[in-house]
Amino acid sequence: MAMQQGRGAAAQLWVPGDWNGFFGLFTNVVLNVIVLTTLCLFVVHLPADSIVYGRVLPALGIALPIGNLYYAYLALRLAKREGRSDVTAMPYGPSVPHMFIVVLVIMLPTYLTHEKTDGAEKAALLAWQAGLAWAFIIGVIVLIGAFIGPTIRKYTPRAAMLGTLAGISIAFISMRPAFQMWDTPWIAFVSLAIVLISWTANVRLPGGVPGGLAAVILGTLIGWVAHLFGWGGLQGAQVAEAFGKFGLHLPIPGGEVFQGLADIGPLLVTAIPLGVYNFTEGMNNVESAAAAGDNYNLRHILLADGIGAIVGSILGSPFPPAVYIGHPGWKSVGGRIGYSLATGVVIGLVCFLGLTAELLAIVPAVAILPILLYIGLVIGAQAFTASPAKHAPAVVLAIIPNIAAWGVLQVDGALGAAGVSPDKVIDALGNNGVLYHGMSLLGGGAVLAGLILGAMAAFIIDRDFNRAAIYSLAGAVLAFFGFIHGVKLSWMAEWQVALGYALFAVICYVVGARESVVASESTAPEPAAAEVRAAE
Repeated sequence: MAMQQGRGAAAQLWVPGDWNGFFGLFTNVVLNVIVLTTLCLFVVHLPADSIVYGRVLPALGIALPIGNLYYAYLALRLAKREGRSDVTAMPYGPSVPHMFIVVLVIMLPTYLTHEKTDGAEKAALLAWQAGLAWAFIIGVIVLIGAFIGPTIRKYTPRAAMLGTLAGISIAFISMRPAFQMWDTPWIAFVSLAIVLISWTANVRLPGGVPGGLAAVILGTLIGWVAHLFGWGGLQGAQVAEAFGKFGLHLPIPGGEVFQGLADIGPLLVTAIPLGVYNFTEGMNNVESAAAAGDNYNLRHILLADGIGAIVGSILGSPFPPAVYIGHPGWKSVGGRIGYSLATGVVIGLVCFLGLTAELLAIVPAVAILPILLYIGLVIGAQAFTASPAKHAPAVVLAIIPNIAAWGVLQVDGALGAAGVSPDKVIDALGNNGVLYHGMSLLGGGAVLAGLILGAMAAFIIDRDFNRAAIYSLAGAVLAFFGFIHGVKLSWMAEWQVALGYALFAVICYVVGARESVVASESTAPEPAAAEVRAAE
């Protein structure tokens, strides 16, 4: 329908709906930039001036705008080729799961290992170098995925790709913002009401003010009014302190990434499966855009992601950028091409000028969170509406591994805060209904696992048992080496899970063979009457 509505009109770089897309995507990306800045400063304790504001953010100020500008170019080219004015550019930003993984799994252990022997300053430098090397490896793997991803996409059911994407959106985009919103509901509900009214009901706000902008501004005003009366968590002193970080910080290429690559072995354990995760998620996002009416070349998208990660790591950022989930959401609120261009330019300015501190101090996060919740809702719904209705069970199955991964993250966080290892209380967890072992296995490599399980279910629903068996065997191989349902890559990483997938494949092959025999017998030609009499 969207294609028909926009057919024949000239593509424009900016339309009124781009305001909605810009304020939505910009607040999304800038919130993640604020989060990664906080992780660098307060978890790994990287030096603020020399590394965080001097190298990491300026590097992002190059890597992120390049991606946004390139995606805007792809959208403009698609619009001109198909003669449409309703093409929406793909969103782009720092990969959210990788932000936490590179900090907590790569950089923090490196920092803690060297802190006592080499001192905090040297430990922070080594942690940063390890993060840069890890991001570089991610970029290389995504570039490889650019050449094999299109083939995977061609033979994978849409329900599987959109289902695992829905799992990400529900578990990792919607859940945390929803919980945070309920902490300060008197701000969050105002912003949420505006977002839902303007974006889901398409109600035009007074003066044509974009819904995303109205939600953020009104939420911010309410937060500061409450602060003046001594109610709320905002602190005026932080604003003055934040302006001390203001200044021009230009990107500087360096050789730190290659120093980090000297100890490449431990990095590959997480970089390989997460690189696979990156191009798998990119593939799913391209399929999501196609379902919304914009069919992009997957190879072009993944090449941009891989190059962005490599360029960012050389300039000083350990945070790989990637195509963002949420294209249908921005399309539904009127975003076209300009929102991506504007987001890239403004994010670049924020990073170069060190403005993340000011934004963190001025805008209450709870005013932005309803936008993230909305994107999660749209992506979750699309998995069902853009897939055949009969594939709904496959969509649900594809969602479940990401929910399991989210559950493991919550349990690990709670136990970590208490200073307890999950291994020490795993029996107690099971006795209280928390099936940690099964949850961690199911959630390992969740994006890829959801893709495999969803494809298996979709093909079975279609009675295509042979293809279901092929995907099940692929799951067996992936589990055997730990790419899915495992915590690390190794030989026979999860051989029991691999055996389960293999047995599933055997059953599918047996049923498929039986169905073929029955089908051939039912379609065999009736013997001629003369042949029947002769036989008698």
